[in-house]
Amino acid sequence: MNSIIEYLTGMDALTDQMIATDLLISVKSGIRNYSMAITETGHPEIKEILGRHLDEALDLHERLSSYVAEKGWYHAFEPNEQINLNLQNIDTALNLPTL
Repeated sequence: MNSIIEYLTGMDALTDQMIATDLLISVKSGIRNYSMAITETGHPEIKEILGRHLDEALDLHERLSSYVAEKGWYHAFEPNEQINLNLQNIDTALNLPTL
């Protein structure tokens, strides 16, 4: 999308927010999957490899959670704030011009 149009429609920040939020959701899913895989394997070397990947995913989750919280896109400890933000994002998405 053209950067001027993105700026005028407010999509520049929303696009970054959407990318970061999608990545956060994916990282959470990866953490869950690594945890499950560790409990399903009996091979010690595979457990160790999966454990390293889990540690890396947890580190990424921490960094990403801090990033979106600093940007004001994620309010993990303030549910009402998060609900308000979600409602604002819904309104923004519903009011985007159609192409």
